[in-house]
Amino acid sequence: MASSNELPRTMKALVVKSTSEPPTIETVPTPQATVGSAVVRVLAANVVSYMKNIYNGSRNYAFPTPIIPGTSAIARVATVGPDATKLQPGDLVFLDCVVRSRDDPSDVFLAAISEGGTPGSAKLMREVYRDWAYAEYCLAPESDPYLAHISALLVPYGGLKDIELQAGQTVIVAPATGPFGGAAVIVALAMGARVIAMGRNKDSLARLKKIVPSTDRVHTVPITGDMQADCAKLKKHGEIDAYFDIGPREAQGSTHIHSAILALRQGGRVSLMGGYLQDVPIPHRIIMRRNLRLYGKWMYERSDVADIFKLLESGMLKLGAEGGAELVGKFPLEQWREAWDAAAESALMGQSVLIKP
Repeated sequence: MASSNELPRTMKALVVKSTSEPPTIETVPTPQATVGSAVVRVLAANVVSYMKNIYNGSRNYAFPTPIIPGTSAIARVATVGPDATKLQPGDLVFLDCVVRSRDDPSDVFLAAISEGGTPGSAKLMREVYRDWAYAEYCLAPESDPYLAHISALLVPYGGLKDIELQAGQTVIVAPATGPFGGAAVIVALAMGARVIAMGRNKDSLARLKKIVPSTDRVHTVPITGDMQADCAKLKKHGEIDAYFDIGPREAQGSTHIHSAILALRQGGRVSLMGGYLQDVPIPHRIIMRRNLRLYGKWMYERSDVADIFKLLESGMLKLGAEGGAELVGKFPLEQWREAWDAAAESALMGQSVLIKP
């Protein structure tokens, strides 16, 4: 087993000192593995489309500073803590940005992005796993070894699994043309479902039809703003079992929420994963009369990570071009600004940008 003294004493990292000033590349101490953790060598880290708005304060997320930013990444284990029995140096791993407490899973936060909603999650982020993947090395909780499209697939999988989507069922995905909505279409198909994809941009819906596998199980319905007309178009595709919503904050007042709920069968299910900042109106009478079930989901469970890899290993879920993924660009750490700009301009389904420290 490798020991911590085999690591370099210092490493290169991107550091955010304040949301009022741009990040800087700095030389900082390399983290050391302790009980319950491992140090990984970051190979490639994701860049989400709104990354620069996180660290310039526009999104008003709560995180401590200074901090090394980042999201999910692919990495190799460099060293492990003394209690490790499965992870070994050299293992290829998926560095998950969703971090949970070992003794209370409700204490959960997004590494280097948001300290979560509990005192425990804030403590864990501020005092233990403060820094993340935009660096040569990263200290992370020990977990099973897993293999940048995966992180986008995991988010909708959490919601689709939560509503117990089954093979042969039909699910509405709306909006379906963004990075997470598009990933939801791919995941739902891999789970054996039929998908009705909704979106405002007809060109983006046409693009989705071209790049997704199993196109005979994908139907598209444009969001026109006419609630009843859109609902009627949805119902033309037969009985609908579920509705998965992952709308961005910009879709706060969209009519698609009503249209999709009104189109559900008796006993249908709704997964709400959207980023709306205010309450959204729902058709209460229809929900009550049809015995509809509403589920809220933030990200995904720890067990969902293992599940998504089983889908990948079985071949039911594809990566790369076959799975609708497109690598738009990859940048060294020093070009973090170009990477963030590229991600902001490439927010369509399947598109991804990477930073390679």
